[in-house]
Amino acid sequence: MEVGQSFSSPEPDRPLIEVSDLVCHFPVRAGLLRRTVGSIQAVDKISFSVQRGEGLGVVGESGCGKSTMVNALMGLVRPTSGSFRYAGREVFDMSRAETRRWRRDVQMVFQNPFASLDPRMTVRQIVEEPLQVSGLRLAAAERRAQVLRMLEKVGLDARQADRYPHQLSGGQRQRVGIARSLILGPKVLFLDEPVSALDVSVQAQVLNLLDDLRRELGLTFVFIGHDLSVVRYVSERIAVMYLGRIVEIGPREAVFERPQHPYTRALLSAVPRLERTKAGAGERITLAGDPPNPADPPSGCRFRTRCWKASEICSRIDPVLSVGSDPGAHSVACHHPETQ
Repeated sequence: MEVGQSFSSPEPDRPLIEVSDLVCHFPVRAGLLRRTVGSIQAVDKISFSVQRGEGLGVVGESGCGKSTMVNALMGLVRPTSGSFRYAGREVFDMSRAETRRWRRDVQMVFQNPFASLDPRMTVRQIVEEPLQVSGLRLAAAERRAQVLRMLEKVGLDARQADRYPHQLSGGQRQRVGIARSLILGPKVLFLDEPVSALDVSVQAQVLNLLDDLRRELGLTFVFIGHDLSVVRYVSERIAVMYLGRIVEIGPREAVFERPQHPYTRALLSAVPRLERTKAGAGERITLAGDPPNPADPPSGCRFRTRCWKASEICSRIDPVLSVGSDPGAHSVACHHPETQ
């Protein structure tokens, strides 16, 4: 199989990625016998889809489950339940051989470029390693040539191929991580806050690089981030997470200009801006208290303990994110959504 060969879907219009009711609960143990006394609901019944070539940005506070969700989809964390279909194939039920083939199509860029690179390996060895472990039968000279071409594509030159990670800057290390993720010719990149550990000026360079690569290679992005301006730059759709669940999802312009969930409005109000849009008009919204304990979430709506619009129904009934027949529609899980 050649680099870049991928799964093919029998339905071209079908979403490339389909996630249904994804759950990741982690047991809480206590006592001398380490008995299970509860569970941390890191991710709880998340559903979304991503079309080919689309960028989905996922935002939310620290601890809301964004990284856990991505790690579960990549197989780094075992999900409790749920479905993840790629090009119509159920990923969680794949055999070892199918999973190896699937991993050529779906790769990940990690948050901390220094921690994600082996300090004992040179840049050339780091980028070449996926070619060696993927089962592709390539001659050593061909592998080295592919590595040099990929380094050039991400803005590095051949002189840096024999350096070690500690000899590179943060931006250069993240470029190495991007090169490693692209060397197999994937169709999808999961990016877990890939610029949050970089200086602001370097962030812009890496974001421009990712945007250029996405357009050139036709990549599909799932971009995790805290910085709303960064997520907006690389995504066509936005999903907002709170305490393990998606509370709002929709097209970029709709979510940023006409947010419907109170939590989304609070996030956007915290973004400094010179000119306030209609959605961001008025004073900044300050949420009271801290996020609830994911091991003991509130009944009904999970955001109600910090929401200024909460009513009696919010404590009884858990609002449902209704996507409906159009997965690209603007949807919200709230009993009292904004209607502007």
